[in-house]
Amino acid sequence: MINTVMFVMIGGAVGALLREFLMLTVGTGPDGFPLDIFTANVVASFLLGLGFSLHRRKLLNDGLYVLIGTGVMGGLSTFSSFVLAAVQLMDRTGPGPLSSVLYVGLSLAVGFGAVILGLRAGNLGAAPADREP
Repeated sequence: MINTVMFVMIGGAVGALLREFLMLTVGTGPDGFPLDIFTANVVASFLLGLGFSLHRRKLLNDGLYVLIGTGVMGGLSTFSSFVLAAVQLMDRTGPGPLSSVLYVGLSLAVGFGAVILGLRAGNLGAAPADREP
């Protein structure tokens, strides 16, 4: 139990630092599109899919999976910022509502695709019986 909490705490700190680095380097896109949050969530989706697949194949032990899956990816991705950015886009005049819907739709579609790609990447080299669906 103590080890699990420590793994999550350390991973969360690393993930939060990675997210802040992305926020500072990627920035927002045209018309205030939250490209930084979008990028952080897509990267985290891919890495979570990859980590899940590797854990299922026993290539990541439980402690490392908790550190990466719960800690790092939990610190890197951010649902609350995702929703706040969507609401802020909605409040803008002009293309705001359309931009907000586009942001939410793209985030879900690309995030879904990123998880699938991560799962497939984690299955590379696996025997057919060991592959994730």
